[in-house]
Amino acid sequence: MNILVACECSGVVRDAFLQKGHNAWSCDIQPADDGGLFHYCADALKIIKENPWDLIIAHPPCTHLAVSGARWFKEKRADGRQQEGIKLFMSFVNACDESGAKWAIENPIGIMSSLYRKPSQIIQPWQHGHGETKATCLWLGNGLDKLQPSNVVSGRESRIHKMAPSPDRGKLRSVTYVGIAKAMSEQWDKMENEK
Repeated sequence: MNILVACECSGVVRDAFLQKGHNAWSCDIQPADDGGLFHYCADALKIIKENPWDLIIAHPPCTHLAVSGARWFKEKRADGRQQEGIKLFMSFVNACDESGAKWAIENPIGIMSSLYRKPSQIIQPWQHGHGETKATCLWLGNGLDKLQPSNVVSGRESRIHKMAPSPDRGKLRSVTYVGIAKAMSEQWDKMENEK
């Protein structure tokens, strides 16, 4: 399958699909953290429209949308940052839908659940082998199946929320857990056999 993982620098999701033998690419306006060859350093919306994809997994920026930053919403609405975040999120929804590919858009709990629609599902790291909490919304489209728990483990540490302030904190918080990426590659890989 031809797979695009949009707004990903870490390569975690891309690599999970590459390991399954797919033509998987990550894309972001920033270079890949690992210097990976299978990475477009470009506008992901343009890449979606210019190439035929079977599956698109998009992680649009959540900085101005996530409820974890609700205390700054008034300021972000006043200066237009939140409206820009909403517009970008919806641009991904529309581009993914129009592409004809099956798609998933990932974001934390935020305002898009009421402004767009409720997510198709909310997943947690502890459902996929990581004893931590980090509620993550998945909006699914064009017939993509829900992600099923792959390795439920004990432990409900809130490590992500306890991260100390640092210049890389936002980037570190946004990296997809390896167990979730593996579940995506194993479960959504089955689409190939359903064609």
